[in-house]
Amino acid sequence: MPLPPDKLTRIIVNTDAKNEADDQYCVVQALLSPSFELHGIIPAHFGTRRTTRSMEESREEVDLLLDLMGLAGKVTVANGAAEALPDETTARPSPGAELIIREAMKDDARPLHIAFLGPLTDMAAALLMEPRIAERNVRVVWIGGGRWPVGGSEFNLSNDIHAANVVFKSKVELWQIPMTIYQMISVSYAELYEKVYPQGKLGAYLVDQLVDFNTRFHQGPIEYRSLGDTPSLSVIMNPSGGTWRHEAAPEFSPLMNYVHTGRNRPVKVYDTIDVRFILEDMFAKIARFHRGEQETAVFT
Repeated sequence: MPLPPDKLTRIIVNTDAKNEADDQYCVVQALLSPSFELHGIIPAHFGTRRTTRSMEESREEVDLLLDLMGLAGKVTVANGAAEALPDETTARPSPGAELIIREAMKDDARPLHIAFLGPLTDMAAALLMEPRIAERNVRVVWIGGGRWPVGGSEFNLSNDIHAANVVFKSKVELWQIPMTIYQMISVSYAELYEKVYPQGKLGAYLVDQLVDFNTRFHQGPIEYRSLGDTPSLSVIMNPSGGTWRHEAAPEFSPLMNYVHTGRNRPVKVYDTIDVRFILEDMFAKIARFHRGEQETAVFT
């Protein structure tokens, strides 16, 4: 049964979808969450380590997922920036940043949640392009940053340190899910083959692409993967499903260490996530979707 509008959560998903093999699960789960009013998906870049067209590859992956789900043409997809910010004062304008601004500036009593599964480039660009959105009812949920309180090398942060500094220094509401949390959302191959693979073309693709990625890029034997982007949805769907603390927002050194200046507003830093909730929700929604029983998000 469709939920009334005041019970729907406004959300945008920003995803470096072709970077690894876990964004795909998070994107699918967002599309299959009927409590979401999904304003769009923003394909994001993931640096230049493996390709010079990372944002375009993310867009192709998003389009593929929508096609597999029969949702092509029904969901707004707005490309993000093709590369990182050159510094902390220069925006990278993009359709994705414009989507963020447009939705943030709407008069709506419900918070706008923006889940970032990769770098913060498009949020920083939006803030630089339209600083007023920092005062709006916006919640940025970021999968990224190293171990507190020292920090250090972390992939999502590494792809745009300037953007992270723009967002952390701003006044926008920020929920951070650092590496120590997202690495613990692990599933085994056996679990995926039992619960996801049998669920039609979508399920088979999700598992096959994960195993293929591990085979090509993981060093040594492996039969698991962390679905590390899914906590971004967990804290939006189930705000009490975890523990957190508020810390003065740090800044980031070129080596990705936290710099605790004490000058910035508090941010919400998660220490634990209800792993059972978010993984079982995903497994159930994919299975129900294959049977034709699962409603989708509301697309605008």
